[in-house]
Amino acid sequence: MDKPTLYLLIALFPLFGAIVAGLFGRFVGRAGAHWVTILGVAASCVGSFYVLFDQLNGGQAYNGNVYTWMTIDGLDVSVGFLVDKLTAMMMVVVTFVSLMVHIYTIGYMEEDPGYQRFFSYISLFTFSMLMLVMSNNFVQLFFGWEAVGLVSYLLIGFWFKRPTAIFANLKAFLVNRVGDFGFLLGIGLVLAHFGSFDYAEVFAKAPALKDATISLFPGVTWSLLAVTCILLFVGAMGKSAQFPLHVWLPDSMEGPTPISALIHAATMVTAGIFMVARMSPIFELSDTALNFIMVIGAITALFMGFLGIIQNDIKRVVAYSTLSQLGYMTVALGASAYSVAVFHLMTHAFFKALLFLGAGSVIMGMHHDQDIRNMGGLRKYMPITWITSLLGSLALIGTPLLSGFYSKDSIIEAVHASTLPAAGFAYWAVLIGVFVTAFYSFRMYFLVFHGQERWMQVKHDHHEDHAHDDHHHGLGPNDKPHESPWVVTLPLIALAVPSVLIGFIAIEPMLYGGFFDGVIYSDLHPVMRELSEKFHGATAMAIHGLVTAPFWLALAGVVVSWFFYMKRPDIPAAIKARVMPLYTLMENKYYMDHLYIQGFAAFGRGIGKVFWKGGDTLIIDGLFVNGAAKLVGLSASLVRRIQTGYIYHYAFAMIIGVMLALAWFNGHLQALLRLLGFSY
Repeated sequence: MDKPTLYLLIALFPLFGAIVAGLFGRFVGRAGAHWVTILGVAASCVGSFYVLFDQLNGGQAYNGNVYTWMTIDGLDVSVGFLVDKLTAMMMVVVTFVSLMVHIYTIGYMEEDPGYQRFFSYISLFTFSMLMLVMSNNFVQLFFGWEAVGLVSYLLIGFWFKRPTAIFANLKAFLVNRVGDFGFLLGIGLVLAHFGSFDYAEVFAKAPALKDATISLFPGVTWSLLAVTCILLFVGAMGKSAQFPLHVWLPDSMEGPTPISALIHAATMVTAGIFMVARMSPIFELSDTALNFIMVIGAITALFMGFLGIIQNDIKRVVAYSTLSQLGYMTVALGASAYSVAVFHLMTHAFFKALLFLGAGSVIMGMHHDQDIRNMGGLRKYMPITWITSLLGSLALIGTPLLSGFYSKDSIIEAVHASTLPAAGFAYWAVLIGVFVTAFYSFRMYFLVFHGQERWMQVKHDHHEDHAHDDHHHGLGPNDKPHESPWVVTLPLIALAVPSVLIGFIAIEPMLYGGFFDGVIYSDLHPVMRELSEKFHGATAMAIHGLVTAPFWLALAGVVVSWFFYMKRPDIPAAIKARVMPLYTLMENKYYMDHLYIQGFAAFGRGIGKVFWKGGDTLIIDGLFVNGAAKLVGLSASLVRRIQTGYIYHYAFAMIIGVMLALAWFNGHLQALLRLLGFSY
């Protein structure tokens, strides 16, 4: 089989499964829907591993078009694939995590009436993501970009009878449109000044345009590459949920848990990170854009982490953790450590998918109660979920030897080595973020798996408060938490393995072994060179990690959360009472939602109302349309008054008319009119 055919099949297998499950779900049934989609994604996963091994063993990168959509004045708009080591790694991450989520979904969505529809959506999402990461031109990239946005809209609002789900998917859709508008403008600038959509041509022309300028406003010139890169990054801010376009991601937890793992941990939200890494030959030429990226990433990494501390919904804690980790990746991009960002993208995909699926397993065991204050002591009831969630949490906080340690510490070192002006602020943000991450992660872990079994009290409350409510969530009076079925625990175990091992195995080849040579460019900044000089092997890095600030900050975060929530739960309550204004600020998510909904959205609706009431209703409808009709009606009503139907009225009018005519011809009427001041 030739390479283009293989790549096409890898992308199309999930699409085929999505079509069968979506259009013919009632004919193939529930089992048919999950089998056809799982086999399709499994085939893609096997093909992706084959492509990765081929690249690792010296296989040539492939860059070619498989279908020309149209040609306009010499400009080719094609479907094409660029498959190199970056693409191959992303394909493996996307298909492997997707396969685990597909298997997990069999157990999680077992009783849901939209079972076939859900499998169709997640398989369609996998196809969209593959088209995005395999693209060799901006048009196909934009197609994949918008397709994953559309499918995420469908998945977040999957339970479409819930008002909160409908609000969340609309919010995600609209916020992403803001980012995508910037992304589209960036692509437009690329076409206008580079004259091509093809990556290879654009990258080849970039150095020649390093000093080019454009005038956005009369008399003000800007660097072409800075404006282009920032606009492209605005797209990444929307898709990868960076401040201030981050507000959609926590609300997206309204969707079923499997899509939280698939879209909002491992794949869709990392599309922006992948895009900037892919565009490194352009971004590397603009220090302005890199500084902007680093500041945005640092704000997201630190301030979104703070919000994770006060969350009580188990999925929202993990969601804010995702926001914070995406900030870390963005900081690495800004520091020109693109390969480190992609490395953290990969390690994070495994342990964050593990944490989301672990949270889903807990939710199943608790009969769909998501409040961590109603849990506790689940370790003995759910041993597999407990140990895998512990491994995921340890990887997240950067425990030496686990995958998160290698990628997160590399990001901190990269920022420290950066010479850009924004690096100082970013360094302190990511360093403080280590403590914050450890604190909120283990706050959740201790409240869920250790300590008092608080659900015993909740069962009693539910029994009294919801005695006549068939739809309440949580354990009934005779229920106990229980371990999830094997279709749920198997993916947890499968994801726990790379969460522990992948960092140790992959750090040397990916960051210092030339894995991304010819794919990612960071030659104009010294960061990767400095990291390479300090690196003496994965084992040595782990041992050295035991004496570095990030390790002790992480350990402090774990110890403080254990002391606060296991030994002295009165302390958090006392702190909350003393800093209530700060708590209120964080509980309202820095009032960003208020700014958007009561500010920008209300302003937009106000302008719309002015144009509607003043322009449409008053001027167009009232004056032109209805006004003309009223004028005709008024004229008709006046004319109607002299159309009486009485013959003597008409005879009288005729006599008056004859008299006026005679007076006119005799000159008397003209004299009278002149006397009155009229001319004729």
